Amino acid sequence: MSSKPAYKVADINLADFGRKEIIMAEKEMPGLMSLRKKYGETKPLKGARVAGCLHMTIQTAVLIETLIELGAEVQWSSCNIFSTQDHAAAAIAKAGIPVHAWKGETDEEY
Repeated sequence: MSSKPAYKVADINLADFGRKEIIMAEKEMPGLMSLRKKYGETKPLKGARVAGCLHMTIQTAVLIETLIELGAEVQWSSCNIFSTQDHAAAAIAKAGIPVHAWKGETDEEY
């Protein structure tokens, strides 16, 4: 068993701020919210394993949580060393979702 943490983010203390932003973003993303409402109980993605590599933003956090609510097992990394919103990554990490993303990663870390 690995002793590495399930996440690496800039500052896990940003998670509460990130959560507030995610809640606000959900109101602006009706398509994903409709999918959650329609398919959340049936879990059509159960058994799917998603390894995502996309800009780690608040909007991506809403996507990640939608995939999970639909039954997928998800882990995430950022696709760009400059685009990560650290509070979004922290909120996802605090929710127990494996994420490796922080703004300003070095080439070696990336």
